[in-house]
Amino acid sequence: MNIEYSVLPDPQISCANCEACCCRLEVRLLTDTGVPHRYIGENAHQIEVMKRLDDGWCAALDRNTLMCSIYANRPLVCREFEMGSYECKVEREDILGIKA
Repeated sequence: MNIEYSVLPDPQISCANCEACCCRLEVRLLTDTGVPHRYIGENAHQIEVMKRLDDGWCAALDRNTLMCSIYANRPLVCREFEMGSYECKVEREDILGIKA
């Protein structure tokens, strides 16, 4: 697959129109940001990660709004995952089949 993406974030992509694609990724907890314990699990390698529910989405995702319910305390990885970035576009394409 040969996809070209700009280095600059795409202003047409927002959290309001993305269907929470990044909330389906495994998120390792690298720093303490105050994530409530009920949202923390372990992966197969016993590394702390954000817990995901049976639907594959992060347990902290509000299913009605598709917004993070712990936004102020979200993990560092979530803070650094830039909306509309190259990584965001790749995940959108993989999950939704949306080409940017």
